[in-house]
Amino acid sequence: MLFQLLKFQYNGQSLFYIILITFLITIVAIQATKNILPHDGGRAFAVNGELSKGKPRGVGIVFIICYVVMSLLYVPLNREYLIYSILLVASMLSGFLDDRSEVPWGELKKGLIDFVIALMAALTFVNFNADHIGLQFQDKFVSIPIVAFVILAGILFWTSINVTNCSDGVDGLCGSLGVVTLLTFYYIFTKQHSDYGVYALLMVACLLGYLWFNMSPSKVLMGDAGSRALGFFIGLLALKTYNLALYLLAAFVFILDGGLGLIKVSLIRACKIHIMKNIRTPLHDHARKNLHWSDTQVVFRFVMIQLIASSIIFFCYLA
Repeated sequence: MLFQLLKFQYNGQSLFYIILITFLITIVAIQATKNILPHDGGRAFAVNGELSKGKPRGVGIVFIICYVVMSLLYVPLNREYLIYSILLVASMLSGFLDDRSEVPWGELKKGLIDFVIALMAALTFVNFNADHIGLQFQDKFVSIPIVAFVILAGILFWTSINVTNCSDGVDGLCGSLGVVTLLTFYYIFTKQHSDYGVYALLMVACLLGYLWFNMSPSKVLMGDAGSRALGFFIGLLALKTYNLALYLLAAFVFILDGGLGLIKVSLIRACKIHIMKNIRTPLHDHARKNLHWSDTQVVFRFVMIQLIASSIIFFCYLA
């Protein structure tokens, strides 16, 4: 099996070695730059937030740059993906500027930036994928108006950016969930014979390089630079499967962990409706504070839940 893996080729090159090189480059890059990155000031309202104080933050700028460089080197370049790469970097930079700011950016400012990036990504998809403007229901494809699709795709990107960002609060959690989600999409793309499967694997390699330093007790933090860019990338993969519904299962725990908090806060602010009073959000804080789970238990149990959700996709594609 190992010999077969080593022989697997992508554009005449060993995919195994491409992934290995990406992983090693990410580790070396993080090691070389971690001391010049901004340092975390601790999070006053997060469970055990004080433990993050003083750690290098914003490491997402390193592994996202590693990903972009490697993807542009090894995967055939086209205009559509080049635009997505620019938007990925824009999402990363917006997060990094917030990471290094002495005064954290307000929710409105970050939300507007996310909105612009999400809208640009949705318009790019519509421009290059005219035959896939619609929704997939099992084996039936239903076309919908372009404006409606742009709104749906924009919501997907915006949601993915923010729920992934909200899930970054426990050592190893966001990165580990990201690996499972990306491997789920990789499996889907292998069935569709899409280059985006290779993109997913390259990001997995970069995340593993980051997790080398981030497993509890962490030495570095991805910050908004990593979590917001990762969320954008997951949204892109979901869109490129041409079946938006797959996002609900492939990123199930991200949605559950980060999404409940967004819903709770939105209802309180917009409608003065107070729900989930006894549930602390993000959900990983509820697990640690109310259920008394350790960080390791949170990571492993959340990953197990995601594996179960992803297995539904696997079984559906095998059927």
